[in-house]
Amino acid sequence: MAPRGAAGPPPPPSPQAWVWPGKTLAMGALAGFWVLSLLAYGYLTWGQGLEGEEPEGAFGAPAGERLEPGTSSTSQPHLIFILADDQGFRDVGYHGSEIKTPTLDKLAAEGVKLENYYVQPICTPSRSQFITGKYQIHTGLQHSIIRPTQPNCLPLDNATLPQKLKEVGYATHMVGKWHLGFYRKECMPTKRGFDTFFGSLLGSGDYYTHYKCDSPGMCGYDLYENDSAAWDHDNGIYSTQMYTQRVQQILASHNPTKPIFLYIAYQAVHSPLQAPGRYFEHYRSIININRRRYAAMLSCLDEAINNVTLALKTYGYYNNSIIIYSSDNGGQPTAGGSNWPLRGSKGTYWEGGIRAVGFVHSPLLKNKGTVCKELVHITDWYPTLISLAEGQIDEDIQLDGYDIWETISEGLRSPRVDILHNIDPIYTKAKNGSLAAGYGIWNTAIQSAIRVQHWKLLTGNPGYSDWVPPQAFSNLGPNRWHNERITLSTGKSIWLFNITADPYERVDLSGRYPGIVKQLLRRLSQFNKTAVPVRYPPKDPRSNPRLNGGVWGPWYQEENKKKKPGENKKKKPGKNKVERKHKKNKKMKRKKQKARASANCRSAVTGG
Repeated sequence: MAPRGAAGPPPPPSPQAWVWPGKTLAMGALAGFWVLSLLAYGYLTWGQGLEGEEPEGAFGAPAGERLEPGTSSTSQPHLIFILADDQGFRDVGYHGSEIKTPTLDKLAAEGVKLENYYVQPICTPSRSQFITGKYQIHTGLQHSIIRPTQPNCLPLDNATLPQKLKEVGYATHMVGKWHLGFYRKECMPTKRGFDTFFGSLLGSGDYYTHYKCDSPGMCGYDLYENDSAAWDHDNGIYSTQMYTQRVQQILASHNPTKPIFLYIAYQAVHSPLQAPGRYFEHYRSIININRRRYAAMLSCLDEAINNVTLALKTYGYYNNSIIIYSSDNGGQPTAGGSNWPLRGSKGTYWEGGIRAVGFVHSPLLKNKGTVCKELVHITDWYPTLISLAEGQIDEDIQLDGYDIWETISEGLRSPRVDILHNIDPIYTKAKNGSLAAGYGIWNTAIQSAIRVQHWKLLTGNPGYSDWVPPQAFSNLGPNRWHNERITLSTGKSIWLFNITADPYERVDLSGRYPGIVKQLLRRLSQFNKTAVPVRYPPKDPRSNPRLNGGVWGPWYQEENKKKKPGENKKKKPGKNKVERKHKKNKKMKRKKQKARASANCRSAVTGG
């Protein structure tokens, strides 16, 4: 096994493809007009490029409009990481989807498509691995997600990607979904390396009102500007559009000669399934209502990325930028997503849960218009981006990611030969799993999955295992329109697949190759010896937004903190604090009334 952070014997290289030299643009004077041009420009480009016609301008610019050119005086590239939420493997035009994604198709075609690219099966794990370069077993987040009521967050002793980039002069901004915990102020994005944060702390919520109920009586507002609730910035705008507007503002106000890191974590296309009405126009023929809503949401997301790309060009960043696009996990078929023809779905360790849509687009790529079939994992972005930024990784930090820039840009072999998809020791155990079934090497009741070169091994309960074509679910519930279902064999707790030859996981080879099974079980056992204890604390009632002005936010205080004399008695809040709280409660009441009214107005729209 290759040690953590070190290269092992590489697999065969992927075929080289022809080089497509990118178009270069020269710098123009922008400084005096950035903010003014943004206000004038706004969202006039929404709706461009959805019909499949190529405009004369780039990425939705009206024909004849000249984009402002730009260059950079820094050798450090601008880094733009765009993370979609719950986008299925099939749900992009270039994978054969019926959903129109012209921007994603164009960016990918002119860049490098990652067709052997892996993430984690659910939200928090993928985000934690991106921002730390470490597997879940090395951060304690190997089980489930961080719940809003849990006193839990990304461990504070992990140096994050934005912190490392700040060390070498980057401005760091995050827009969108955090989902890495917030129970303490130290867990907030602005305390983990981001200069600014605008977005949500939780895993999901209403796209317009930004309210989220975790359970009955546990409801609150979830839109933040840095460390405070963003009441003043909430105008009832659909979150995909609102986040894109914020990205445009950031780009307009930043000096493009200074390096910037933008982490754009869109809420779309995660449930609830909501989209502005006009995005349904192209999808009236889709019978399944969830698929229709999902398609509208994805079209809106595609158009948003068009506007982000256009802003990079308009404000002088594009020529020295690297755009990385990724989904955080597989799609959820019951919520409109599709991973067909891959097996399984979000929340599972079948390919449909962990193989993701991903690509890199940049004028700095040496080999453009290519497909990378080398093994790439979401942990790889951490060392790759730090290296591109001319940063340093401390020698004593044990990473699980690899620098794969030359693999992507030049078509060289990947230093990665394996991926630990996960080991979850507290997930529901497989009833028929045992140490004996694992040849005395590994208890196959434990949920785990590992990839080593062409081979993939799963143990325990891998999760929902069907192959689900698009629109396979009826509108009435779990009834299927197809019979592509599978019942796991009695006594089964271990599977082996050659993913290169059988990417759809239809032929289990565990019985045919027991020697390979044993090798992979030993590798699992070796990884498990490096695991830290699972962090999954019980619910804390102090997390209730009712106790925090109706807002989801930090609530935890150290109980063992030594009190100063006179602190035993609870102090009466000062007049100003009482007035602020009263004002906030009044604003909350107005927000709720507005939310109810707008929800009634939108009921027909969200119904597709």
